[in-house]
Parts: sequence; C-alpha cells; structure tokens
Amino acid sequence: MTATPARIVAVDTRDIRFPTSRELDGSDAMNPDPDYSAAYVVLRTDSGDGFEGHGFTFTIGRGNDVQVAAIEALRPHLLGRSVDELCADPGSLDRDLIGDSQLRWLGPEKGVMHMAIGAVMNAVWDLAAKRAGQPLWRLLAHADPEWLVSQVDFRYIADVLTPEEALALLRNARTGLAERERLLLERGYPAYTTSPGWLGYSDEKLTRLAKQAVSDGFTQIKLKVGADRADDLRRLRTARAAVGDGVRIAVDANQRWNVDEAIEWTRALAALDPYWIEEPTSPDDILGHAAIREAVAPVKVATGEHVQNRVVFKQLLQAGALDVLQIDAARVGGVNENLAILLLAAKFGVPVCPHAGGVGLCELVQHLAMFDYLAVSGTTEDRVIEYVDHLHEHFTAPVVIRDGHYTAPLTPGFSAAMHPASLAEYRYPDGEFWAADLARGGAPDDA
Repeated sequence: MTATPARIVAVDTRDIRFPTSRELDGSDAMNPDPDYSAAYVVLRTDSGDGFEGHGFTFTIGRGNDVQVAAIEALRPHLLGRSVDELCADPGSLDRDLIGDSQLRWLGPEKGVMHMAIGAVMNAVWDLAAKRAGQPLWRLLAHADPEWLVSQVDFRYIADVLTPEEALALLRNARTGLAERERLLLERGYPAYTTSPGWLGYSDEKLTRLAKQAVSDGFTQIKLKVGADRADDLRRLRTARAAVGDGVRIAVDANQRWNVDEAIEWTRALAALDPYWIEEPTSPDDILGHAAIREAVAPVKVATGEHVQNRVVFKQLLQAGALDVLQIDAARVGGVNENLAILLLAAKFGVPVCPHAGGVGLCELVQHLAMFDYLAVSGTTEDRVIEYVDHLHEHFTAPVVIRDGHYTAPLTPGFSAAMHPASLAEYRYPDGEFWAADLARGGAPDDA
C-alpha cells in the first residue's frame, strides 16, 4: 500500500495587536498613534512531522481585521494541497493566488489582497525551510539558480529583466559564495537603527537612545521628519551632536510632502548632512521621486516599503528615481516577489536597504538581505538592514544584534513563529490583554 501524501489541513488566522501607541513607539508624521499589529496565519498539515508554516503581514491597528479577512479568503487555494508539491514549488501556489480573477479584481497585485498573498507565501516558505532543516537565507542561497528563476513571476518585468538575465546574475553570484557565507556567520549583516528617531520622543530621549546606538556599534541611525520644519532642524542638530560626524543620519518623511515641499524641506535639512531622505512623497509617484532625486542630490532618495509590487519597483529603477531601494518582507506578495525585486535591483546596481521594525519585520527581512548578499548582489557595501528594538521577545527565534550587525539566524524556517502565549495574550479583541483592557473601560476603536 502507498502512503497517503501529506496535505494542508488547516489555515488558522489571528488578529494580533500590540498597544505601542501608548508610548508613541512607531510614531511619525503620517502615523501619530500606531498600534503595531500582525495579521497572522498558520498552515497546519497532516504529515505527522510537527512542522507548521507561520506567516504574517504587518499593519498598525484598525484595519487588521480586514487584513485577516483577506487571508481567510485565500483558504480554498490551500486546503488539501500536497505539502511535498507545495514546498518543492512555492511558485505554483503564488501563480494560483495571483491568478484568482475574482480576488485579483481587488488589486490587481496591490493592497490588502496582495499583502494577504504575501502572508500566505511567507508561511509556505517558512514551512519549506523547516522541512529542509535550514534557515530560509541558507535554503535560498544554496538553491539551484534555475529553480530560483522558476520561482519568479517575470510577467510585466521581462522588458527590463528576462529569465535568462536573472539566471546569469544568479550564476555569476555563485563565485565566492562560500567565503561570503563564512564572513556572514562570523560578523553578521550591517544594521542601522530607527529606535532613537520616533517623532513623539523628547530631545532627551532622542539623545540618550542615539548615544546608546553608537555605543552598541551602529554606524547609521534614522530620524522621522515632516511635521514641523523648525522641529526637524532642532532634532537633527540634537542627533548630530549626540552621534558626531562619523555616523550617518538618515531622515524619513513617511510620504508627508508634495514634490515641491519635499525638495524645499530636504534642501533646508541638507546643511546637517542627512544621508538619505526616505519616502519624501507618495510611494506611487515615480516621476515625483525622480524630480526630487535630481533636485536634492547629494542627499540620496530612498523608498520602497510601501511600493506595491515588482512593476512599480521596475519603473522606479527605469526612471532613475531612487538611490536606495527598500524592500519590505510583507508589503508585496512575499518571498517570490521579493526575489524578483532583488534581481531587478542587482541589474540596475542599486543598493537594497530593507525596511524593518514593526511586528516581526526584522525577523523576516534579515533572511532576504542575507540571501541577496550571498547569492545575488554579492556585497554589503552601502547596504544596511533597518533595526527597531520592538516586540522581538514575542518570537520564538528573535533577531540577535551584535556590534551593530544582524547575526545570521540558524534556526530552520523564516523566523516568523510567535510564542503561543503571545498569540493568546494579544489576540484582538478577546486575548488576555485586550479583554482586560476593554473591561477597564477601553473601546474597540482605541486599538
């Protein structure tokens, strides 16, 4: 008798929210009171090996229920699927999810549905890496280049990056991979920190955290800007006094400005030597970013955390609209689409400095950046991963920062799994924390 192949038998979703707004953690010019949240999904199988696939997408409070509902709408594509086939070819599911015409109508390939696809695909890759006994970065870095290319959707980007070009990039990057992996394990991947720079922090807190960042080995920090120009200038002067001239200070406007405002405001800040201006205007305004970049040089323009898909990234690169490309592990359609974006950046020679922070974004994106270093770009020059010291304690394999570097994770998987106790405590609205909070007189809208 032949054994019945293992299948996906359950897709569990949870609305997980943390009350970060109460300490102004995460506050910026556009998001003054974020409650960091995760629309969380667990794929369970009947394989008997105990492995589950964990994934999520990041939100900031209200609306997380909508994001969870979007993930639940994808359940029919998952239930009953062969685990072996899914882990051998995650791209097959990616194509099915993106190709669901009735759900695609809500995008296409953007917004809540696309982020839901990202959460599910990240859970699939977590499951595949666990079953392979490898951290995801290593699984990807040592994968056959032809197989990696098969995981990329080249539709809409083949005019600038063909499968043949992508394969050549990956094959060329095999040279020196073993030595780069040795160095990665020895020293980690460079990081920068946003922890000192939230807009709601006092100057005293900014100074203390900025000095601590330098003491901890970081050579770049980031400040939120865009609410008040005089305030921004004062805070930037305060940060510069705290860290000295040898530390880069990036600034982030979180899409606050029109194009002309972005140019004027960035020029006003330029005397204090900001390294980059991040998200100076709408993430969809490709030509606006190009105009800003031309006008504010040598201050660099960085963007990408809210870019919706590989097509917009392609056009930003074609238009010469950015100096620094910022991938997000959960904004686009998960690992498969991020493979396409990393390859596009490599073709154009633009450094990738991933967006992180939030709930678990540091845990996820470290894998993608490390894969990029080992098997795509082959360098960490002018490349750093954002780090924010929030909520890592809720993860079973949290990031480890040593001397301003991400330590390469060795636990099999995508580092996405949260502790069951955290899931139980912060599930909204009936988890232990929120139930007690509401009983004390809170209201659902407070979250």
